[in-house]
Amino acid sequence: MSSNLVESLIGALVLLVAGWFLVFAYDRTDMGAGGGYTLSARFDRIDGIGLGSDVRMAGIKVGTVVDSTLDPVSYQAIVTFSVNRDLELPTDTAVAITAEGLLGGTYMNLLPGGMDETLAPGDEISETQDAVDLLGLIGKFIYGGNDGESN
Repeated sequence: MSSNLVESLIGALVLLVAGWFLVFAYDRTDMGAGGGYTLSARFDRIDGIGLGSDVRMAGIKVGTVVDSTLDPVSYQAIVTFSVNRDLELPTDTAVAITAEGLLGGTYMNLLPGGMDETLAPGDEISETQDAVDLLGLIGKFIYGGNDGESN
């Protein structure tokens, strides 16, 4: 009888720790942080950007990627992302896909402009910079940058 009580207490402790871990992970990953407004941007390449990727400004997370789709007409990637509600971005803001390092993650970096007018929810940012193909650059460096042409 006492072994059943000990097993029940250990099981309850395990469930309590698992519940605490879920609350901790939910809080740390900003999954519960809603709000903000959405913007979109078009890119030729979005390597490494996916649902939940960071949107940063000056190195500080200010939003999250919420969707990415392919435009069937232009074959460009359309990335929709949310930005903190209290952040008013000028209409000439640019967005670049940036890598944290050679082996690091990829995020979208907002580069604010100087216009007085601000972007409204649902607007599209037209100034974009695509992801850099690091493997392609390394290949060009190794093989002399002649794109496979023989001399």
